[in-house]
Amino acid sequence: MRPPCLLLDVDGVLIPFPDAEGASPATHNRHDVVPADRSADDPVTIWLSPAHGPLLMQVIRTGLVTPVWCTSWRQDATNLIGPLLGVPSLPCVDLPRPQITTSHPNGYLRKRDDVDTWLGDAPAIWIDDDFTDLDHEWAAGRTTRGQVTALVQDDPQRTRGRHAHDHGHPAPHGRRLPGRPGTCARN
Repeated sequence: MRPPCLLLDVDGVLIPFPDAEGASPATHNRHDVVPADRSADDPVTIWLSPAHGPLLMQVIRTGLVTPVWCTSWRQDATNLIGPLLGVPSLPCVDLPRPQITTSHPNGYLRKRDDVDTWLGDAPAIWIDDDFTDLDHEWAAGRTTRGQVTALVQDDPQRTRGRHAHDHGHPAPHGRRLPGRPGTCARN
């Protein structure tokens, strides 16, 4: 079996949403970054845990998965978020910028169709905070067809201390995902 792609979201997974009082977690450091589509006088404030970079590096060093950014940050994840975490340049799913007001315009995560095309028949572990039941059905369907797909849904409020990338996280239907060193093979 080919090693799975590890699709990583950023907002709500690595960057927590503020709590009900608007506070950021004490475990995270504040950074002001300038995404490619913004001017230098209009930075975006983000909070990142200094623990996440070393954890991601441990995952990368195993060679059991190929990490890939899958985020609305697009290439800015590689250019801005990765360096702050101390991780090397990672590939990125090139997501479009649709003019929508919800992340679920068709009842499922808007990224899903682009991810499905990008993955082809490659196995995947996808960490995001915004899946719906339809996304889980899609993953189960891919798995049934031999394209093992595990969705790990992080709670953006719990991103503060719990890490979704636990090496022993169960796959759909309670199976554990097999891993082999190598690269994420798509198509």
